[in-house]
Amino acid sequence: MRVLVSGGAGYIGPHTVLALLAAGHEAVIVDDLSNSKASVLNRLESLSGQHIPMHSIDLTDRDKTDQIFAETAFDAVIHFAGFKAVGESVEKPLEYYENNLDSTLSIVRAMRRHDVTKLVFSSSATVYGPRAPLPYSEEWWPLEATNPYGWTKVMNEQVLRDVAPTIPGLKVALLRYFNPIGSHPSGQIGEDPNGIPNNLLPFIAQVAVGRREKLMIFGDDYDTPDGTCLRDYIHVEDLALGHLAALEHLDSMKEPVRAFNLGTGQGVSVFEVLRAFEKAVGRALPYEVAPRRAGDLAESYADPTRAEQELGWKATKSIDDMCADAWRWQRENPMGYPAG
Repeated sequence: MRVLVSGGAGYIGPHTVLALLAAGHEAVIVDDLSNSKASVLNRLESLSGQHIPMHSIDLTDRDKTDQIFAETAFDAVIHFAGFKAVGESVEKPLEYYENNLDSTLSIVRAMRRHDVTKLVFSSSATVYGPRAPLPYSEEWWPLEATNPYGWTKVMNEQVLRDVAPTIPGLKVALLRYFNPIGSHPSGQIGEDPNGIPNNLLPFIAQVAVGRREKLMIFGDDYDTPDGTCLRDYIHVEDLALGHLAALEHLDSMKEPVRAFNLGTGQGVSVFEVLRAFEKAVGRALPYEVAPRRAGDLAESYADPTRAEQELGWKATKSIDDMCADAWRWQRENPMGYPAG
């Protein structure tokens, strides 16, 4: 299949591009580079040994999006593109709703016009909200969120559920990620956030490489084994293979839209992640316990049964694997990707 990968120059996108190419598919990247760097493309081409077309456009621009579909015949779309920082979404809700919803609407309009009937959508475990019981199951309803970023995922899922039955043949897999970490084992591609990292792993990595003074741990008095929050961390390479499995499963789906959790099914605490990263680095890392952050849940982890049964996919990499690969990336790229 020839697959348009929106947001393909970001974090999860490049790993998925490599998985697609390794499986014999073609990939075309579309990314406006607002949260990524063009230099990732050279690394992807070096790792894959293949030329990878890339278009730098804003997918909220319907005309430019349609033009890409008009110029290239696609078999499927994997849609990663979107703003993703929870804290920033609270500060800039309008920008998040405009970008994350308009880009999806623009892509689906172009898909409808050019008869592209396969879509894998990047959703999130944030759609389960604070009331869903653990482990999170795809059967839970109603979906809700605690911040504008999460609501854009809930709304996009609803848009796709409403639209899919009206477009003949359209099949959509909604992939609800938990906490992607790690990097490609080559150390050539990895997570390179703009500014201060919003997520635990890149923050720890930047402390380890000397870019940050110390790790801030927000709360050690939760009702968990060591008092810190539990999250379901998944290696980005396992996640990429989940996208490949979903893409290749679309034709077999009996319903137009189906959600799948991509996680390990196990909660790992902040202290456990810190110890695993210290093991990878070979030394203790400085940290400080700070007050809890508003809105943080004590625990969040998946029931990944559906993905295993229907997609034939299962996460295989351990937290030690994730931290070792994340450290290799950060050690070899202390300031992230080069500009340009």
